[in-house]
Order: sequence, then C-alpha cells, then structure tokens
Amino acid sequence: MLPHSQEDTAVLPTVARVLDLDVMRRGLPQVVAGADQLERLVRWVHVSELHDVAGVLQGGELVLTTGIALPEDRDGLARYVRELVEVGAAGLVVEFGRRYFDSLPRALVHAAEQRGLPVIVLRRELRFVAITEAVHALVVNAQLEQLRASEAVHQVFNELAVEGAEPNEVLRQIARMASAPVVLENLSHQVLAHDSAGSPENELLEDWERRSRGVRPTGRTGYDPRSGWLVTTVGARGQDWGRLVLVNEPGGRADNGQEGPLAMLLERGAATLALNRLLVRDRESLERQTHRTLLSGILTHALTVSEVALRAQALGVPLEGRRLVGVVLRQRGGLIPAALEAQSRLRDFTELAATAARSCRLAALVGALDDDGVGLLVALGSQQDEHTALEAFAAALRKLSADSGKEAPSREIAEPVIAVGSSVGSVRDARRTLMEATQVADAALHDAPGARAASYYRLPDVRLRGLLHLLREDARLQTYVERELGPLLAHDAEHGSQLVPLLRVYLEQGRNKSAAADAAHLSRPSFYDRLHKVERILAVDLDQVESCLSLHVALLALDAVRR
Repeated sequence: MLPHSQEDTAVLPTVARVLDLDVMRRGLPQVVAGADQLERLVRWVHVSELHDVAGVLQGGELVLTTGIALPEDRDGLARYVRELVEVGAAGLVVEFGRRYFDSLPRALVHAAEQRGLPVIVLRRELRFVAITEAVHALVVNAQLEQLRASEAVHQVFNELAVEGAEPNEVLRQIARMASAPVVLENLSHQVLAHDSAGSPENELLEDWERRSRGVRPTGRTGYDPRSGWLVTTVGARGQDWGRLVLVNEPGGRADNGQEGPLAMLLERGAATLALNRLLVRDRESLERQTHRTLLSGILTHALTVSEVALRAQALGVPLEGRRLVGVVLRQRGGLIPAALEAQSRLRDFTELAATAARSCRLAALVGALDDDGVGLLVALGSQQDEHTALEAFAAALRKLSADSGKEAPSREIAEPVIAVGSSVGSVRDARRTLMEATQVADAALHDAPGARAASYYRLPDVRLRGLLHLLREDARLQTYVERELGPLLAHDAEHGSQLVPLLRVYLEQGRNKSAAADAAHLSRPSFYDRLHKVERILAVDLDQVESCLSLHVALLALDAVRR
C-alpha cells in the first residue's frame, strides 16, 4: 500500500522529522522562526558558510551553517533569507558558538518569520557530518521505498490490464492503495464508477457534478488545494473521455504536484482504464454498464432507495421528486443464437434506446436487463406529459432502428416491442413499474407486428395474455395447464408428433378447419385426421365453443409458464 502519512518512510522527511532525530536532539535545537512551516520536505542537507549559498541550491535543502560569514547589516541578512526562500530551501539551521552565542540578529529572525522560512538554532555544538549522514540516510531510504512502491503499483496495474479488469476493480485497487475515495467521471462530470474507501457514499457523491465542475487543475494531472482533490485525465490516442479523481480533504497530502506517489498511482490507474476501454471497445459502453448496474440493483433489491437516488443523481438522472415510468424493450423472436453476435446486437439495441431517449430530452437510466431486453427508468419532470413523452420516444426509437438497418443490413434491429409500466411517484416504487413493464413486454411479444395502432403497450393492452403472465408462477395455473393439455404434451414428447402446434393453429384460425389446414400446410383429410386424434387424446369435443375456449386459455397459459 502506498504511504498516506508524512511520518511514513516512503515520503521525504520533513523539517520536524529531522529535528526529532537523536543526533539533532543532542544539539538542543530551538525553532526561532517559521514554526508553522516545519512540515516542509527535506530533499537534502547542505553545509555552507557562504553568504550567497542560494546560487548553488536546487530547492528542498536544509542549510547548515555556523553563521560565520553571514552579512552584518540588516539589508544583507534580509537578502540572504529572501534568496533562500526564492530557491525553495526547506530551512536554515544555525549553530551557536562561532559567530552567534545567545541569539540570532533580529533582522534575520524577522525576515525569516515574514517569509515563512523555518530557522533553527543549535545551542550545543555538533558535528555537521553526523547530521548530514542521518538525514541523507532517511532520504535514500525514502527514495528506495518510493521505488518499491512504484514497482508494486506497476505490477498491480499490469495484471489488471492483462486480465481486462472492469473499472470497478481498477478503482477498488486505487482506493485501497491510496486509502482515499476515488471517482471516475465522464466529460460531463457524471459519475461512471466510484469506490468510497469506506467513507459514507452519500458524502462522496452528494452534489457531485457541481463540485466537480469547480475543480479545474492545469495540465493532465493536477492538484486542487481548495478541494484537496488530485485529478488526472483519462483517454488514449488523443481522445479523452473522462477524469479520475482522488478525493482528499482540503489541506490533506495529495503530493501537490505531478511527481508524487499518489499522482503516479492515479495516472497508472487512468492508463489502465484507457487501455481496457480500447481492448473492450466492442462491449457496451461504461455508461451503459453503470446504468445497467443501477437497474439491476433496483430489480434485485441489491441497492437501497437512497443509494439508487444518490448514484442516479451523480449520473445526471435525478429520480427524486420525479414521476418514474418503467419501460422495457424486446425484439420479436429474440436475438440470434450466436453468442458474440447476440451481445453485439444487444449493445447496439441498448445504445439506440439511449440515443432515442437523449433525442427526446428524456432523463432515463438505460441498460440491458437480460439477453434480449433493454430497460429504461424514465424520470419525468412536472411539465412533461407522460403520453406525449413516450410517443416521442417510441417514434424516435423506431426511426433509429429503421435507419440502422439501412446503414448496415446485417446488423438490422427488428421493430421492437415497447412496453410501459404504470408511473410511480417515488424511487421506492421504481421496481414495481419496471416489473410491470417486463410482464407487459413478455406478454406483448406474441402480438403480430403492426397489429396495434398505439406506439407502446401497457397492462390493459395485453389483456388475457397479460393476466396469465402475471399468474404464471401460481401453482393453480400450472395445474390447469397440465389438466387441459398434459396428455397431448405427453403424446408429442413420446411420439415426436406436433399435435399441440396443430391445435394452436386450429384455435388461432377461429375453428375454421379449412383455413387451419392451409395455415398448417396440410391437406384437409390429413389435418382432419390429426384433429380427431387430438380429440381422442384429450377426450374433448372441438366443436364445442367452451371446450375450445378452455384449451385456448390453456395454450396461452402454457406460453406464460414456459417463459
């Protein structure tokens, strides 16, 4: 795990840490200026008696001196301090006994205090070489630890890249190694994935878009001191598509630049996400994955009401205070059996639905529900008419489906069944409207294409099929099917005959035997003979309306039970 505190040996020592060394304590150190700046990092120790030492420094050095060659005048001392500050020195340590004995010049102390430069006096004489050896040992150890940490990070993320890990797993590793929450957002500042690292999720995601828009560090990786966030851009081949944000508290350690361990960790995670996106380009988009996870969480109760509302808000789909309508889309006949092609078509189908929703300015969660169905949870505002909005969506989806067939006939998407649940007024009831839409869609699949003038189905539209679908798990309905059709189903199973489909054709043709024989592609004598066999097996008279009605209901119930 990467270091998270300044006391950890994997970061450079601070001035305060140096003062706490045994060798320094023996010199009886006393801070006389810049006491609030002791957390400055010490990159090296430099011993010099030059009054213009700043010219040979690079920044981050702790300067040790006896003061023997320091300027005597006020301006000279002020200039000496100013030059140390400008070059980025970590601090100044002056040993008493050669030039100064009881105190430093007021001008030196005042200038250091004004400019925030830590100044420490040593009241007892020390060997400077002992100090440099001790501090340099800390620095070298820190560099070695940082190198080991860097190697560990690269190993972890190389494995994640090779395995094609999902974004959630990448973020989980970043949060674990940084001990801080991390968020992946798109360019619209909507949350695609996150890991709260054990902190309250509502605090992390609350009002995310507004907070994120206010953080605009310069460069591809940057630290925002006001928010405490460390941010890096995610993208590859010149196409950026998101930002990865490490959420620290304001004033917390976040490297304050582009070269620290946390910045390195974040950039390595961003590179892994970008690479994986290139490798899995043929899968559904990350946005669709996130929407699908939310819809699944609603249907399976895997997420609480507050979690759903919070995550949807972070995705740019506000659910609270809206009328929610579940919509389920299915393709007649399902998707073709080849698994890879089926996944590709389902992805295309889902993206078409999302595009149609955007074109109608509908706020909605859009994601795949199963192997051949797409679900939407539409959030309607107070000024949006439900029927008008759904009609516009249906028209847009059908147009997009038709256009997709013209552009790529091999990837044509059949005209979908659009099923709509009853609208609800709270997130708590979102599952109910989605479940109702699912039931309506399954029941409506058996309607002939173009049989209805309306653009979408609701529960009253599927009538008896809808009722039977709602009752499909009821043991009494299953018993009814077996009582009515059991012998005929058993006969077909034993002899390989097709008497159940033949009965279905007969009933669907309104008991018109001639029309049914033509529909079954059989001669009339052959059809009549098989129909009599059905009567014998079931012990019914197919000339009786009530018997045919009962059998027709049983066939519809069989469809519902099998689904």
